[in-house]
Amino acid sequence: MPNPNDRAPGNVSGPYYIDSSCIDCDQCRALAPDTFARNEDTGLGYVKRQPLADEEIALAEEARAACATQSIGNDGN
Repeated sequence: MPNPNDRAPGNVSGPYYIDSSCIDCDQCRALAPDTFARNEDTGLGYVKRQPLADEEIALAEEARAACATQSIGNDGN
């Protein structure tokens, strides 16, 4: 379960985030490259832009469900 109090560096403000349990498997970036990115300094994924359109949200949710470490959180509705 993602920890909202342990967000990885670089996450933009908003409901989606990646916490520090990320293992940088690249799955989220492969599924939703407009939303997720890799922090080269930490080796962790982060949310570079919150998804807004329905299609972007669907891709972010797909990435969240596919996350092997359950590091992607969504504190939205």
